[in-house]
Parts: sequence; structure tokens; C-alpha cells
Amino acid sequence: MSVRALPPSPEVSPTSLSQLQDAFQRKVTYLRISVTDRCDFRCIYCMNDDMRFLRRAQILSLEEITWIGQAFIELGVNKIRITGGEPLVRQNIVSLLENLGQLPGLKNLALTTNGSQLKRFAPALRDAGVKHLNISLDSLKPERFQRLTRLGQLEQVLEGVRAAKQAGFEGVKLNAVILRQRNHDEVLDLLAFALAEQLDISFIEEMPLGWMSDRDREQSYYSSQQILQDLQQKYHLLPTTEQSGGPARYYRLADYPETRVGFISPHSHNFCDTCNRVRLTAEGRLLLCLGQEHSVDLRQVVRTHPGDMQYLKQTIMTAMTLKPKGHDFADSQQPSLLRYMNMTGG
Repeated sequence: MSVRALPPSPEVSPTSLSQLQDAFQRKVTYLRISVTDRCDFRCIYCMNDDMRFLRRAQILSLEEITWIGQAFIELGVNKIRITGGEPLVRQNIVSLLENLGQLPGLKNLALTTNGSQLKRFAPALRDAGVKHLNISLDSLKPERFQRLTRLGQLEQVLEGVRAAKQAGFEGVKLNAVILRQRNHDEVLDLLAFALAEQLDISFIEEMPLGWMSDRDREQSYYSSQQILQDLQQKYHLLPTTEQSGGPARYYRLADYPETRVGFISPHSHNFCDTCNRVRLTAEGRLLLCLGQEHSVDLRQVVRTHPGDMQYLKQTIMTAMTLKPKGHDFADSQQPSLLRYMNMTGG
């Protein structure tokens, strides 16, 4: 694990602290913040079923998260997505969202969830300033859904989807991780559900993070191209140039203007050349790449220099030099990292 606490660079002037840019001239405008590695599900592509979670003292406090978020916004980041684990199991999560949502310069506050807690939280999230919501939904078959999530109940998530629609977010999108022989035969059904509910949907190739004890990733890999071919058996999908600030490539259907169909393809369609994202893990590691271990320990920075915003911003600026050109996911479906997705931030 390569974690570094960089000293501030004396060459960084106050006037340059207005835009994050890496060594490859990519501007970083999007920060994904994991607020916990814990979850009430145990999805088979996210973690093993015997996970050990971080102790409370190891994770960033809500105040520290807000402070780091403010620093990034002052450096030009305009989109923050809150993730986990499952972010809605973090105590006082709504107060964190309220504080982030009030920061000047933030244009888009988003959240990714498994949907289990949305029936209770959806109105409060909308009132706190969350504009866009991503909901994981990998199967519409109750028994299969439970196998994929190990603990989840499909109806609970479907109730959450309905609550999210009623709450009036600017955008609600479904995310489906597709695995061969697990749920690849449901892609048409999942799209039909999204169309009926007038929701966007993204189909995602599995991220090869962490060793999974119950299967061979190479055997379960199902590419975006295969998913697209399956969908084209019934629907005419038209590629678009639309962007959501993330890595998805989008398609439209002529007869269903309300729905976009996205593909997130870390294996088959490397999107590193346009990467505008960095991730903050629950324990305060600033990950410069999803598929590499280049990182900086921001927890140490905020705890050894509390209240020093300039030091924090200078450290973040210097950290951009560590952002690699890309990941190695395309080389193999076997993981090169032992860090699980719930530890990374979904």
C-alpha cells in the first residue's frame, strides 16, 4: 500500500490554487468521498463475506470531511459524490450533506446508495441539497438479488427507488454491475424496468478490486459490448456525446426520450485519458486513481495541521503530480490490488 503525506510545495502560489490539474493536463473537477466502508449488504463484487471494517478512530469525522470538501471546492472541484460502503448507514449523514451542500462553488452534490435506506432518507437527502442519486440494482429476481447482495431484500430497494422518484431529485439513475452466469441474462429486463420508471440506467463491468473467494472473475466477466449486443436484440440504441461528469458513455432510445443508457467499461473501453476524478476513502486516503495505489494521507494532514486550509490545499495541489496516466484493468480480470471496492468508495 503506497500512502504518502506530501509536504506543501513552496512553488505553489495563491493564484494557482484555483484549478487542480495533473501532470497530463487533465483538470480535476470531481471528488468522490467515501464516508464509510460499512454496508448493510455484502455484494459479491464489492467485498468478501468475512470483511473486517475500520474502527471509528480510523475514519474521518464529518467535520474533517467537510473541511477537505471545502478545500477541493476552493481548488475548482464543482461536483462531489458521497459513497460508501453504504453512505446512509453513517450516523448523521444528512448533516454532512447539508454542510457540503451550502459550500459556495459546489454545483452538483450527488450520492450513490444501495437503496435500502431510501424510503426513510429520500426527502431529507433532497432537502439537504443532493441533486443526483445513483441506486444499485443488479437483479429484479428476489432470490437472485439476495444471492448477489448476500443480505439484501429486493422489495426494500424497489421501495427506495419509488421514494427517490417521489422526492424530486434532478436525476435518479440505476447502476447494474453485470456478471456472466450471475445476472447477464437480465439486462433486457433491467432496461425495461428503467424505461417503465423513466429512469436512467448504467451497465457496469466489474471492477477487479480485491480477491473474491467464491468465483473466478475471468469466468464472470461480461463486457459492455456484449451487453450492448443483448440490448440491441430489442431496442435501437443511438450513441450520444452526453456527459454526466463521470466515465459513462451514453446512448438514447428514440421511443423513450426520458431514459439514457450508460456503459461504464473499465476493462473494454479505458476512459483514463479524460479522467477528471479523485477519491477520498473513509480513512482519509486521497486516491489519485481507482486502479492504482498512488495516494496521499489527508487524514494525517488535517489532524496534524487542524484549521490550516492553506497547508491542506497546497498538499492537495502537490498530490496531483502523483495522479498516474491510467490503470491496468484492461490487462486482466484478476485483481492487481487487494483493496476491495467498499474500501475504495463505490
